[in-house]
Amino acid sequence: MKFDTPATTNPIDQLKVVGKATNRIDGPLKTTGTAPYAYERHDVAPNAAYGCIVGSAVAKGRINAIDQARAKAAPGVIAIVTWENAGKLGKGSLNTAKLLGGPNVEHYHQAIALVVAETFEQARAAAALVKVDYAPGDGAFDLAKAKESTDRKTDDRNSTVGDFSTAFANAEVKLDETYTTPDQSHSMMEPFATTAAWDDGKLTIWTSNQMIAWNTRDLAATLDMPKEKVHVMSPYIGGGFGAKLFLRADAVLAALGARMARRPVKVAMQRPMMANNATHRPATIQRIRLGATKQGKLTAIAHESWSGNLVGGKPENAVQQTQLLYAGENRLTGTRLAMLDLPEGNAMRAPGEAPGLMALEIAIDELAEKLGMDPIALRVLNDTQVDPAKPERKFSQRRLIDCMRIGAEKFGWSQRSAKPANRREGRWWIGTGMAAAFRNNIVIKSGARVRLDGQGRITVETDMTDIGTGSYTIIAQTAAEMMGVPLERVSVKLGDSAFPVSSGSGGQFGGNSSTAGVYAACVKLREAIAQRAGLDAASASFSDGMVQAGGRSVPLSQVAANAPIEAEDFIEFGELSKTYQQSTFGAHFIEVAVDAWTAEVRVRRMLAVCASGRILNPQTARSQVIGGMTMGVGAALMEKLVVDKRLGYFVNHDLAGYEVPVHADIPHQEVIFLDETDPVSSPMKAKGVGELGICGVGAAVANAVYNATGVRVRDYPVTLDKLLPKMPSLAI
Repeated sequence: MKFDTPATTNPIDQLKVVGKATNRIDGPLKTTGTAPYAYERHDVAPNAAYGCIVGSAVAKGRINAIDQARAKAAPGVIAIVTWENAGKLGKGSLNTAKLLGGPNVEHYHQAIALVVAETFEQARAAAALVKVDYAPGDGAFDLAKAKESTDRKTDDRNSTVGDFSTAFANAEVKLDETYTTPDQSHSMMEPFATTAAWDDGKLTIWTSNQMIAWNTRDLAATLDMPKEKVHVMSPYIGGGFGAKLFLRADAVLAALGARMARRPVKVAMQRPMMANNATHRPATIQRIRLGATKQGKLTAIAHESWSGNLVGGKPENAVQQTQLLYAGENRLTGTRLAMLDLPEGNAMRAPGEAPGLMALEIAIDELAEKLGMDPIALRVLNDTQVDPAKPERKFSQRRLIDCMRIGAEKFGWSQRSAKPANRREGRWWIGTGMAAAFRNNIVIKSGARVRLDGQGRITVETDMTDIGTGSYTIIAQTAAEMMGVPLERVSVKLGDSAFPVSSGSGGQFGGNSSTAGVYAACVKLREAIAQRAGLDAASASFSDGMVQAGGRSVPLSQVAANAPIEAEDFIEFGELSKTYQQSTFGAHFIEVAVDAWTAEVRVRRMLAVCASGRILNPQTARSQVIGGMTMGVGAALMEKLVVDKRLGYFVNHDLAGYEVPVHADIPHQEVIFLDETDPVSSPMKAKGVGELGICGVGAAVANAVYNATGVRVRDYPVTLDKLLPKMPSLAI
């Protein structure tokens, strides 16, 4: 199905099942511990051996020799895989560094060997006996230093509108500040994990991966084998946040280990290795310049960002929201990429907008203070209903002002003191902050197969994944709505490369795109059912397990009594994105308390108001938004991978040293979804919402801390050591 004109009335609009708050179908399996995760596939891969990864102890250099003698002689050891015996290996198109290193080392904890043994404990003990002789090389590990140097290759990408330099020079009110965000780790609960087995030259892996088709393609390329001989399954995933978009070392090494051991092998990457071995959100240095009239109208906007990556990697596009969020005739945005020898930087929840809004939405508040304006009033004044760079291109839906005004009323914004450090409750300074939320709406081609059987049940098959977001549930809701059957009459099968290729999970494109693919397949199935029933397909309607047309009504079970009816199709998106700018919007409101003596920050209240098209399942959507809000608090107050700039690695590479929010850190969170549909987005009239929850939260927290204390921190995270020297006097 080609989606190239805005959606009109369709069966989804009935909202009998879609749009209802519905418990997750996979919930009972998750809560009872019976969901089959990748590392636990004893049912399909019995007698599996265990692999333990050996990571490089240097960040850059070359391996002179690797002594495996003691490891091979250790109890239970079956095989040791290195680059020397792995055979011909390629590299996936989405991998920057090789997943099995050697003899050259590209980053710290790059996998250089896998020890396979009868038990995990034996594999781990033997892995510690592998001795490696390195010739360390000089590397670049300091983003700030690389920013000032021309020695390292850089990538400059600029976008200009109008004449920023002149407009900024002539602006009546100016802001010119620099903000930094640190390297961050995904820290999902389930590690990178894979069980692999070979059968007559064919490889099957049960893995934890968000994008089945990408993983299948890149695994085949890495192992130098036909894609048709690789079968990937990932029906349940314990979190990913972007880390599992790409093929990782666990899958490659499990496959190599199983081939060498001649039996199934399972590999779970050790938690202390995940931060350096896998991808992370790169640190940024962002300079923002704003020029405005005395009345607050923006006349000049510049946002430039530096980030680092390995050779072949991409920059963190922290400026993309600034191109679209506020009006302004004269604009400059640009990204700069420094070549660093730190581990690979790549997608982490809301890549680009999450760190970009952490800077932009502080800058907007700082400009508001210079102008003596309310921060919301400044944002409202500079709202735009068109792409500032292409005024002929309107937003399909843009209700940012509604989000801010509804949120302000609900949160009690009018009670906020405009003067910082003006509200005390005992030993606590109290402050309120807000920030706009923005995330582009991405749609991706997505397919599905649907089948009606003689019992009147509908089965959906698609390689879409569920990373804890509720994919099983919204896909079942879509099929139930389209086919006119109760939700319990729908079975959903996900995460298998034998199924039609879907959008996969990521970029908040998964829910909207994958359900649109199911919609397309159901349209074909409806036509096939009507045809077999001898009914007019164009006028047929489906409800209560029946198909009706022309005064006749036939049970679906009767239509498929003699043989199942199956249909397969995909949704392919046309050129509407060129005609309309499609984005999601929101507003975050935060209240914090800051200890007057210690500068300890406590978040007390949180509210998100979101405009994201039709909400397919308010219950699971809310869960996604509050999860994003929680990650935003972590980014604002605690999350930072500390770089050892001498040796080139992330020092705090486990959950003891890399702190993330826990229940005690997060108060009651409230989410409001605006009632809207966006027919330009898809037949579902939905948009993504999962990543909008993190966008802007960091700045809202920082703005609230400033309102509480009068201390402006532009270097994330906002920790007490940055607040203490400038805390207000207690003598009030």
